[in-house]
Amino acid sequence: MALTREERERFLAEPHVAALAVDSAEGGRAPLSVPIWYQYEPGGDVWIMTGRRSRKGVLIAEAGRFTLLVDRVAPTVRYVSVEGPVVGTLPATREQLVEISARYLPAEKVEGYVDFAWKEHGEQVVIHMRPQHWLSSDLGQG
Repeated sequence: MALTREERERFLAEPHVAALAVDSAEGGRAPLSVPIWYQYEPGGDVWIMTGRRSRKGVLIAEAGRFTLLVDRVAPTVRYVSVEGPVVGTLPATREQLVEISARYLPAEKVEGYVDFAWKEHGEQVVIHMRPQHWLSSDLGQG
């Protein structure tokens, strides 16, 4: 059964690891699909952080849009897929790295990870996507 707007936005706001998909721009190849951390607040834009020159960063810049899929299997199988245009790409800040890391890591691991990532991951950008098309379901409802 499809989720209501409120249910799908609340579910997307939870800290799931998303599968990001973007056109590979290569004839004969399927879209690039990779796991990624993301940030979202109901009613707003989704944002991700990635390397400016990473394959996904380059493909997103070329395509101008991407899809995120988040799911769970318990207590029921539920998923939300959201796709839309990129509405902004800016250099990442350390504060954003702290924010997204704190969303996914235990509090005692955040500082060490942020120190490592800020030094070792190279130039990072934050890409904002405006949710335009949604697909959702809870297969245990009904």
